[in-house]
Amino acid sequence: MRSGVRVTVALGLAQTLAWASTYYLPAMLAVPMARVLGLSPATVFAAFSLALVVSALVGPVAGRAIDRHGGRPVLMGTSGLFALGLAALSQVQGPIALFAAWAVLGLGMGAGLYEGAFASLVRLYGHGARDKITGITLLGGFASTVGWPLSTLMEQHWGWREACLGWAALHLLLGLPLNACVPRVGAASAAEPPAAPAVATTAEPEHRPPARPLLTAVLLSLVFAIAWFNSTAMAAHLPQLLQAGGATLAAAVTAGALVGPAQVAGRLLEFGVLRRLHPLLSARLAAAAHPVGAAILLALGAPAAMLFTVLHGAGNGILTIAKGNLPLVIFGAAGYGARQGWMMMPGRVAQALAPVLFGMALAQCGVASLWLTSALGVIAFAALMLLRR
Repeated sequence: MRSGVRVTVALGLAQTLAWASTYYLPAMLAVPMARVLGLSPATVFAAFSLALVVSALVGPVAGRAIDRHGGRPVLMGTSGLFALGLAALSQVQGPIALFAAWAVLGLGMGAGLYEGAFASLVRLYGHGARDKITGITLLGGFASTVGWPLSTLMEQHWGWREACLGWAALHLLLGLPLNACVPRVGAASAAEPPAAPAVATTAEPEHRPPARPLLTAVLLSLVFAIAWFNSTAMAAHLPQLLQAGGATLAAAVTAGALVGPAQVAGRLLEFGVLRRLHPLLSARLAAAAHPVGAAILLALGAPAAMLFTVLHGAGNGILTIAKGNLPLVIFGAAGYGARQGWMMMPGRVAQALAPVLFGMALAQCGVASLWLTSALGVIAFAALMLLRR
């Protein structure tokens, strides 16, 4: 038990660092980076989108490697990739080097974010990984809370290049030892990934595969892609969206600040009350949260801004856990890493497209652009309703 807690805490802290220094980096450094390089901020975000596409391509390969060899060597390798990519980013002088540095970071993101951590836990603990997956997301939920102020502080005192070097150093001094806390496991054959956990805590339940595995995988991939699209769209455009709905800038910023705490609250709810339910039921509730919140915002306007952000954040927090738990519960532990990589590939692509597509919708339709994300949320809810326990 103590070992499981230690691994969960170590991976949770490593995930906080990984998300803070990659996914949440452009929000604070894109503008100063673009100014020094003589580029537009849109070019910097395009390089970031390239990293997301690269991470989608890497995901299945990284998952298969974790299935065979365990998460320790893969996650330790991503610490090196993150450090290399951030160090390269600190030295760029033009667009080609910028895109190349983000491509290196994309390699690390494809293997070193939540999917890699989830697969590492499943490889170790099998079906007993469910609570540990929730524990990782609880700690990782503070990535923006830590990342945005720290990136801003380093940029203001030293500059954005030094900020990137500071994050690179943290990956070597902190991230690498944390990922090294993952226990070693024996290698499995390439043809037959392990079904049993490397560290047994309880007897593995007998697992029956779904009646239509391909359809089930497609439906889950669709749900996760929609979750990533809506999450990234809101992360990129939430203040402007709320202002388009009639909120003042101060009110929009205040409401937007509730998303992070709401995500953590949703994950605590999943860890407490909802853990007694099948994860499919909690995922359905979470998928409905964004459309319900959007309907209230469209009906009531600015006074409902905080309620919308709380519902969106809580639903997104629970869906993050569902991305790890639903494939485990439905398909079992065997081949989890590779399957997770394939099912998350559409989500990473959707994540890369979300800022541009939703930004275009927001520019054309204002707050009515919520009809797009709401319709997608309803589709995700319907897909989850088609799945059976």
